[in-house]
Amino acid sequence: MTHGAATIARLERFRAGYGRVLEWVVAALMIALAAEVTLGVVYRTLGSSLSWYDELASHMLAWLTFYGAALASVKRAHIGCPELVAAMPWPARRAVSLIAQVVVIAFFALLGAIGVSIMPILATDSLISLPDVPMSVVQSVIPISAALIVVAEMAYLLELWQARDPREIGAAPAATADALH
Repeated sequence: MTHGAATIARLERFRAGYGRVLEWVVAALMIALAAEVTLGVVYRTLGSSLSWYDELASHMLAWLTFYGAALASVKRAHIGCPELVAAMPWPARRAVSLIAQVVVIAFFALLGAIGVSIMPILATDSLISLPDVPMSVVQSVIPISAALIVVAEMAYLLELWQARDPREIGAAPAATADALH
């Protein structure tokens, strides 16, 4: 095994473990959201309503969406043009993929930085129905998920950088796209 192949194997193991952690986070959020919605339905059926139900459910759904996006990033399951990229010869495919990775990383680094910069502004606001919950905690999902996505994309960028042959990359884009259909 060459040095590059060994590095790629380590990166793939890292991404697999990282993905498992994010799967647990997403699963926990799904369970919490399902429990919260069920509780809200039960209370409404019994004739009373929880004052915090709607607001909390909408924020939990946003958290689920952002952390789910980080998980999709690890699994290389975001929307793209995998068939178009897979049809390119390897040198062009690698170059296009490297450029795309850099653009994605730059976007999420910027999103994370902006998310961090608004945290002090939100520090004095709180949820309407749960005034003890600061809005900065709720909105922390933006910089945290952006950082999680940057880590996932950096790992894949390093795999691409090390790869000298398309077979060295774990999940080929076309294979991932086929698995999602």
